[in-house]
Amino acid sequence: MKDFIQKYKLGIIGIFVGGILGYAYYHFVGCNDYKELVRNGAQIIDVRTPAEFSNGHIRNSKNIPLQQLAAEIKKLDLKKPIVTCCASGMRSASAKAILKQNGFEAYNGGGWDSLQNKLNS
Repeated sequence: MKDFIQKYKLGIIGIFVGGILGYAYYHFVGCNDYKELVRNGAQIIDVRTPAEFSNGHIRNSKNIPLQQLAAEIKKLDLKKPIVTCCASGMRSASAKAILKQNGFEAYNGGGWDSLQNKLNS
């Protein structure tokens, strides 16, 4: 075994590093094609307050304030991915964590205006 490792250590390291880079790309770059997610049926959940939401929001998004998400979670479609958004990305990150803990495929879209620009580009 020691001879095998010595002989192929660069290949083993390459596979390990390649796996890490592939994982990072998929989870931090490839999964963030929000336009594609929405086109394929993802739900957009805006976790800002109703007052913030009424001052502007993404068309067809649903407003569920972060403080109410746990109580409203059963009303969401578990079969469809969810993209969360808020004002800056902080509350939507918390919402994403809550959703993932409850079995949802969830993505943090960040600030709603930034997400809207990504969806319209």
